[in-house]
Amino acid sequence: MKVLVVGGGGREHAIIRKLSESPKVEKIYCAPGNGGISCDAECVAINAMNKEKMVTFAKDNHIDFVVVTPDDPLADGMVDIMEEAGVPAFGPTARAAIIESSKVFSKDLMKKYGIPTANYEVFGDSDAALAFIQEHQTFPVVVKADGLALGKGVIIAVDKNEAENAIRSIMEDKIFGQSGNQIVIEEFMTGPEVSVLAFTDGKTVKPMVSSKDHKRALDNDKGLNTGGMGTVSPNPYYTDEIAQECMKTIFLPTIDAMNQEGRPFKGCLYFGLMLTSNGPKVIEYNCRFGDPETQVVLPRLQSDLLEIMMAVRNECLEGITIEWSNEAAACVIMASGGYPGKYEKGCEITGLNSKGQIDDVIIYHAGTKKENGKFLTNGGRVLGITAIDGTLESALKKAYDAVSNICFKNAHYRTDIGK
Repeated sequence: MKVLVVGGGGREHAIIRKLSESPKVEKIYCAPGNGGISCDAECVAINAMNKEKMVTFAKDNHIDFVVVTPDDPLADGMVDIMEEAGVPAFGPTARAAIIESSKVFSKDLMKKYGIPTANYEVFGDSDAALAFIQEHQTFPVVVKADGLALGKGVIIAVDKNEAENAIRSIMEDKIFGQSGNQIVIEEFMTGPEVSVLAFTDGKTVKPMVSSKDHKRALDNDKGLNTGGMGTVSPNPYYTDEIAQECMKTIFLPTIDAMNQEGRPFKGCLYFGLMLTSNGPKVIEYNCRFGDPETQVVLPRLQSDLLEIMMAVRNECLEGITIEWSNEAAACVIMASGGYPGKYEKGCEITGLNSKGQIDDVIIYHAGTKKENGKFLTNGGRVLGITAIDGTLESALKKAYDAVSNICFKNAHYRTDIGK
């Protein structure tokens, strides 16, 4: 089969490397891809948001299956237009992707169907939101932009002043553009965070192994929120008992709720969970594979990813057995200095072989390009260094040993992933 993967980050690289293990896969294209991905797939210079060009390429090149991974093209209906053109595709429709593309929709869905989450209020203008904060007594609070914001549209405000600044920056200064036309202000929950990705065909839900993401830019969870600075799998806090409770109170009720709303969800549904003193609660949903969670979850997958994805698309997931390795995986993100703010591009990366890899670990390329045989930085998050081993400690050691051998100007990474 010929497969086209839409996107160009570390998550896409992880998906491509796992798809390439399938005996059914003859050729993988990636649009637009990146420098490291070009070593594992043929990269095509089409923007991930360009639906028309993407469909034309798929038709012209007789693509058998398309995997749409980023949130923006999913929310914009990339899967819908592929299917309408007769090209089978993995991922939710635009109507289902709203579970991520609108925080207001997802919070209202949870309230309507009794799915446990933080208490919240929705605001469509800054004056009403500021008035609410003036009367509010308990802090911190969480301020979220309604729409997509590259995983950065959430601000935890520790006091009244920070909350007011967050409201103004999102709703008046439009730091996240139109995504900030509405905001959600919700209670601050405490407890260990868990990321659970799940395959679902709209009827059956098959959760993947758990993971833990580190969102803040600096050690000890300091600094700005990023798209993710590292991950480990399994999540040490996520027990079998909690997994059963989540299936009963969160996973299945969410799929049922989306069906009730006439928005059946087929694809990968990401559950961002908080294990509170009152049980597991939903922090957020994503309508796709998480990044960098995918970089520790998929290396542990022992089954054929293409078979699973096709079963999801064809609504026959129930008949598929999915097997996972018992080993632990750790991923450390190497980012450009300044990320998630301003950063330099085009810095040479040294320490990688001609395939952009290092022995004994997997290097997932997120923001790289390849010029004259050299790998250069081309984004905020540059590389995800993933190691797999019998214990989390040994996996982390392998990952950090590899990190110490990779250099680029102003490289930045956290030293406490998995702590």
